[in-house]
Order: sequence, then structure tokens, then C-alpha cells
Amino acid sequence: MKFMIALLMAVLPAASVAQSQPGTVSGVPSIAIPKTTGVLVIETPKKGVTPQQIIDVIPSEIRATVKLYFDGKIREWYSRGDGRGVIVLLDVKTEDEARAIVETLPLTKEQLMDHEYIPVGPLMPLRALMGPAAQQ
Repeated sequence: MKFMIALLMAVLPAASVAQSQPGTVSGVPSIAIPKTTGVLVIETPKKGVTPQQIIDVIPSEIRATVKLYFDGKIREWYSRGDGRGVIVLLDVKTEDEARAIVETLPLTKEQLMDHEYIPVGPLMPLRALMGPAAQQ
């Protein structure tokens, strides 16, 4: 763990220097942007939605999400520790694909939830452990 922290601390300054370099996107060097291997979806009830509105839809939501899990679309799913929604890791390659899946869910169809989509992929600073050939 200490090694990982030291590695990240060593790589992060390089990423900040690269912010001013050509070939970066939004200040992030292209070498630091991973290939998307999943999309994390954070779902929270919309402002003004009551617990009862959600409870009324939960049986169909559960059936739909379990089907997505068995179909291999949901890799992992969690309740938020603060009780304010769920976090789902979808096995998709794009945010658009994640949105298309989430739009099929009953709570989304009823417009009861807000969604935040975060594409995720491999931890790119680990490439430094593989040597120069792996950084291409």
C-alpha cells in the first residue's frame, strides 16, 4: 500500500506538468486516460421524490436490475453508505451504452432518480511498473 501511494505521488506531479503540454485533453495527459471498461452509475432520488414513490416502484425495479445482472450488464451494485441511493458498475464500454441501459429501469422511466455517469478503466499509473514499452 505504501508503494502504491508513493507511486501515485510520483506520477501526479507529472500529470500536472502535462496539463500545459500539447496532446492533452482537459488538462489530463492522454497516457493517463484509461480505456473505458465499465461505467459507474450513481443513482439518487430526485429532489421532492418521497420514499413511498420509490417503494411503489421497487418490486419492478428489482426484477429489472436482477435481469440485467443475469444478462451480464451489471458487474457490481451497492447501496450507498449514507442511504441516499445506489451505485451500479455496468459492464459497458461507453457512457451512452450505460445511459441506454439505465433508461430501461422503472425508477428512471418514472423520472424518480438522478444519475451521475462515470466511465472507469484500468489504473493508469500502474503502467509505470511495466516499463517504457507498456506506456505506448
